[in-house]
Amino acid sequence: MSAVLGVVNRVLLALAGLVLIAVGGAVLSAGFGAGVPSWWPWPGPDAVLLSESGRERWQDRGWWWPAVIAALAVVVLLAVGWFLAQLRRSRLAEVLVDSGDGEGALLRGRALEAVLAGEAEDLAGVARAQVVLHGRRTAPTARVRLLLEPYASPGETLERLSDEALSHARDSAGLAALPAEVRLRAEKHRAQRVT
Repeated sequence: MSAVLGVVNRVLLALAGLVLIAVGGAVLSAGFGAGVPSWWPWPGPDAVLLSESGRERWQDRGWWWPAVIAALAVVVLLAVGWFLAQLRRSRLAEVLVDSGDGEGALLRGRALEAVLAGEAEDLAGVARAQVVLHGRRTAPTARVRLLLEPYASPGETLERLSDEALSHARDSAGLAALPAEVRLRAEKHRAQRVT
């Protein structure tokens, strides 16, 4: 589901960017006096966004301009929220480790990811492992990708990953639980030609 949302987010960002670049470029070229199509609403540098008749059309209704300003403010707030969501880290930067003194210590998320990936790669049948931590620093979750050798048993590999690598990481960080989403992929086996 998150992969689909990521794709939708990228598509919407790309479309919004293209529309803003196209409209901004057209307004800029019209402002510099370049030729614009006849249907373009602002034909030159002296053109205004709203004509006097357009501004005065709703002047007798007191709700119109406050409603327009409120709608534009909501659009701006949504755009700022969307922008700030793009800056949010998808990776967990640090994990809070229970040090036993009541205060705790901080462990770098990348360090725990590297140790977990290294231990996963040491399992029989695992060619390569990638680990990314997500969630809160007090309750991290792991996303593990394993590239399996052609001879590897997926069930046995998952069981050993859970019993060994994930269990060691959970215990060493003093976590109550370390849920993991594991994706397995098999390495392509190329048959060798026998002569």
